[in-house]
Amino acid sequence: MNVVDTIKKMDLGKVVENASLKNYTTYKVGGDALLIVYPKDVKRLIQLVKLCRENSVKFKVLGFGSNVLFSDNFYDGIIIKLDEFNEVKWFNNSVTVGAGYSLMKLSLQALKKGLSGLEFATGIPGSIGGAVYMNAGAYKRDMGYIVSKVRVLTPDYRVINMNNSELDFHYRSSFFQKNPDYICLEATLLLKKGNREEMNALVKDRRERRMKSQPLDYPSAGSVFRNPDDVPAGKLIDDLGLKGLTKGGAKVSDKHANFIINIGGATANDLKELITFVHDTVEENYGIDLKVEQEFVNWE
Repeated sequence: MNVVDTIKKMDLGKVVENASLKNYTTYKVGGDALLIVYPKDVKRLIQLVKLCRENSVKFKVLGFGSNVLFSDNFYDGIIIKLDEFNEVKWFNNSVTVGAGYSLMKLSLQALKKGLSGLEFATGIPGSIGGAVYMNAGAYKRDMGYIVSKVRVLTPDYRVINMNNSELDFHYRSSFFQKNPDYICLEATLLLKKGNREEMNALVKDRRERRMKSQPLDYPSAGSVFRNPDDVPAGKLIDDLGLKGLTKGGAKVSDKHANFIINIGGATANDLKELITFVHDTVEENYGIDLKVEQEFVNWE
């Protein structure tokens, strides 16, 4: 019996065969995946990961696909979705939330409760697990400021808690990026009482600014490059006259130069080539090696 048949008989959770990754990423590109599995709980997640490792089947835990660029090639492995890990427990000024829960949804719930700390996240379309993995942030705030601890599945299948000090949060980076065999299961966030009117006004102002400055009507993965210390990446790209540059269906946004968008029919290769061209042009002209925020998957 092959691994696919084995997984389908193990009652691990929902299984989707030969699924197009276009439907699971915000760029709306990518090839098909052999299998997408939604484990029901930690026990079944462990069974699935063990099975993959013992049979040398590659696998990847995928959040909401808002910061990845899959190639157009067939992904001959298992995509693990933790959507069933979606429990939310509020306690005073803290919240413990499953890795598969929506960061944006959680931030709006915190707003309604008058709890401050997640205002930066109201426009970030990722999962809690993905946000912790990437140390997602905006407006000079990120997950590292509010994560108290994370419940983790270790490579040797133990479930442990890791405190903030162990998670190595830095600008758009975390312990998990350097240790991808660890899987975030849930996170506890520490918030604080805030002025609901002031918080609502701040979120409304930022929403209006995003609408005016970001190409939200096209598929993208948000900012492509991390900002260097001294100058925003978007300004470097804009100053080189690269706004509006296209490659197939991929385009450097006219609204915000640090967004590369799918204007229709883009392939993953179109996007990657355009990202690479912009990166190389900035490096040639300014000597700055822009770091790509997105993770490239299945390009080997």
